[in-house]
Parts: sequence; C-alpha cells; structure tokens
Amino acid sequence: MAVKRIVANVAFDQFESVKAFYCDILQMKVVMDFGWIVTLAGETPSTPQLSFAHEGGSSTPVPDLSIEIDNLDEVYQRALAAGLPIECGPVTEPWGVRRFYTRDPAGRLVNILAHGEV
Repeated sequence: MAVKRIVANVAFDQFESVKAFYCDILQMKVVMDFGWIVTLAGETPSTPQLSFAHEGGSSTPVPDLSIEIDNLDEVYQRALAAGLPIECGPVTEPWGVRRFYTRDPAGRLVNILAHGEV
C-alpha cells in the first residue's frame, strides 16, 4: 500500500476566481472540472505530504496550504500585480526557505515557498 496523492479539498463555489489565482499566479493546470468540483495540479508530480502544526514558523499562523514553487520572486511579482493581499514576507527563514503568505479567493491562507533561495 502506498499513498500516491493528497488533495486538500476546500468548500468554495467561485471556481473562476480560484482558477485565476492558482492557474495565473502559480501556473497550475486544471486536471479535472466536473462543474461541481475543479482539481488543479502542478506541472510535475511530487511526493505526497501532510503536515500538522501549532504555528506556521517564526510565530506566523498555520497556513491552510503550503505550495512549493521554483521561483519565488516571479510568483511574488505576479501576486502583487494581481493585487493579492500579502500577509507575510517575502522572508528568508532560518530553516532554509524563502516564502510569503497570501490569501486565495476562498480566504485560505497560502504559504508560497521556495527551497534553496537563501
């Protein structure tokens, strides 16, 4: 038995705004759209992960989602251009990531991070 994928399911019905955020800002792709559910995915498969925390690190709140990307500055500039609220960062953390927090259209706190940009 192996866990192949973990999908965070968020109750929200404003699909166009969610698709705009995740596809335009993070360049994810729509991999399934049944009208009542939309599933988005990155370009490459990744190892399934599930985290539990009592804080988000550096005394920040626990984010609803953490999304690792390969170019934080590029994604940060797209987020700014889209007028997204930046709630933290960008900041380089002592554990080796550079990150910022924003909110998606459903109001979920999203930790966008890149490893090795320290």
